Amino acid sequence: MDVYEGRGRLDVIAEEVNASDDEGHQAWRSRPLVDIDGVENRARVQPGSSFQRFSVGTDESLHFDPCMSEEDEESADGGVFADSEGLVDGKRALTESDPPDVFCADCQTPTHAFQKSFGPHKSHRVILMSAAMQETKKNVSKTKGKLEEKITQMENFASNLEEIFITVEDNFGRQEQNLEQHYNDVLQTLSQRYEESASALENEKKVKLESLYSQLICCGKMMDTTKELIEVAQKLYRTENKCSFLRRVMAIMKRIEEFTKEEPELKLATSLEFETLTADFSDIKHMMDSINIVPAPSAPVMNPQIPNSASLTSLRVCWSLFSDDTVEYYELYSRPISEDMSVESGLEASMVKVKETHYTVTELVPNAQYEFWVTATNTTGISPSSEKAVYMTVPAPPIIKPQECTSCPDAALIRWDSGNTNPVDSYTVELAEIGPEVGESSITESIVAIPTCECLIQLQPGTRYLVYVRAVNIGGPSERSQPFTVVTIGTFFHLLEDTAHPCLSISEDGFTMFYTDDELPLSEMAFTDESFARCVAVLGDLIPIRSKHYWEVEVDPNTEYRIGVAYEDTQRNAYLGGNNASWCMRHVLTPSRHKYEFLHNGWTPDIRITRHPLRIGVALDYDHGKLSFFNADLEQHLYTFHCQFLHFVHPCFALDNPGALTLVNGTEAPNYTKFT
Repeated sequence: MDVYEGRGRLDVIAEEVNASDDEGHQAWRSRPLVDIDGVENRARVQPGSSFQRFSVGTDESLHFDPCMSEEDEESADGGVFADSEGLVDGKRALTESDPPDVFCADCQTPTHAFQKSFGPHKSHRVILMSAAMQETKKNVSKTKGKLEEKITQMENFASNLEEIFITVEDNFGRQEQNLEQHYNDVLQTLSQRYEESASALENEKKVKLESLYSQLICCGKMMDTTKELIEVAQKLYRTENKCSFLRRVMAIMKRIEEFTKEEPELKLATSLEFETLTADFSDIKHMMDSINIVPAPSAPVMNPQIPNSASLTSLRVCWSLFSDDTVEYYELYSRPISEDMSVESGLEASMVKVKETHYTVTELVPNAQYEFWVTATNTTGISPSSEKAVYMTVPAPPIIKPQECTSCPDAALIRWDSGNTNPVDSYTVELAEIGPEVGESSITESIVAIPTCECLIQLQPGTRYLVYVRAVNIGGPSERSQPFTVVTIGTFFHLLEDTAHPCLSISEDGFTMFYTDDELPLSEMAFTDESFARCVAVLGDLIPIRSKHYWEVEVDPNTEYRIGVAYEDTQRNAYLGGNNASWCMRHVLTPSRHKYEFLHNGWTPDIRITRHPLRIGVALDYDHGKLSFFNADLEQHLYTFHCQFLHFVHPCFALDNPGALTLVNGTEAPNYTKFT
């Protein structure tokens, strides 16, 4: 018996098959079966078996509701798990030896569909292999995202640790230099004191020895004198001549008496003890104590802003410190700079404590200037403030103005608003070519250092582009603007509403002009230097490039109109075609016929047009100096002006009576326009 699962139902189908081959053996025979959803399966039946057929949809049918999600049920197109991965060689797994065809979500293992009813996975959630693979891929993708987030966090943490490590190394180096300097100062002072003490002791020794030596010489002299007197007295005493003795003895006696009257110096002239010098080590003690006293740091130095170091609402501020200073933390002050107030205004400054010599300030305003200054603090005191430095956040994305952008097969003129209150340094235009082999996100070209809010870009004909604009200042480039699509097929432009006569109304899309029957009093007409005053006309915007241009205009045969081109400085109080600065095709209604004129400087050739055009094609060729008009519906050439245009021209349109004209641009020039 074979069991098949489809749409939550088991259809038990059996039949007795007896077959014999040419050799007389019984053979297996399989019969193609189709379940309720039309999925073909091949049943394998043992010969000689007898089964009873149960009809589908009766009470005798067996029912089975698998544990499947709604998504899995929807993906099960037809029979049991009928997708490309639920089939094995065009069949479902029928035995344990066949490859698994479903996946048990509870056991997280592949299995067979029939085990859902009779196997160990009976009460488990079983889903298709393809759904299991997609679900597993989603889980792997989520896990990968979490891992990438963890890696990013760990990289940021490692970067922070590296910066702290560098700071610790710098502080250690400064402390080591400071300690070595103090140690050298102490040794130098002690050496100086030793030399001074040794010199004083040497001087005292010299004085004592000189004094003792002088006293010794005096004693020697006295002893010599005494010895001499004794010898003279002994010699006199031995004299036997009494008369000679008496004459000489009195002088000797007197001399001896005088000598004996002299008191000999029997005390030492100097003390044998040396003076004990009391060394004053108070300054040494102060120096030793100062080793543990860190001097107050010097004023830090603010670094200039690094290019591309800012975002729309954040700034990375950096500063430097002298190498021999030790700092516990910094106090970074910031204050916005406004054009309406001076830098030294009373605006309150914000402060944040920082351990490193850099900090990222957040929650700022785009394209705004901020001034920063910093102080350094350690256990001794606070340094003076650094000089103030001005930083800027990056600009807000520019806003492309679609109504003022124009294009032709060779180029496009893109205009935009800055989107920022403060001026920016420059702009960057990025192009992404759209094609079958080029993704929309791939930038194919960038134009940098654009000083104004417009840029003329050379492009390839017949190509679609996505155009982005970025604003750039010292902080870096802004985010991309919203994309603008440029198609280089034909010429694309809008009507310039500021040049329109007050009686004209321009549609919101800038492609249609209306002249109503309502007469506007002259007092209510607001004229400007750019608007037409006499002719009810308007100019179109055209890119300034000398190339070939083509556009079409839908007209009403009951409306009088003028269509052509004109220089930008064409007279606003004159009719189009009535001067040498404009060329146009004019339609005039007369009682007898429709009259068509091709006017330049008030002159027109004699040309009759029998079929009234409803769509007029205008082809402008700067290189060959031609302006051609066509009946676009009939592919008929009407007339061509031959003129070397000295300046760039604008398309011009006028209505001589109430009506409307609709501009159809961005149309590729037909082949018949190339033969004029």
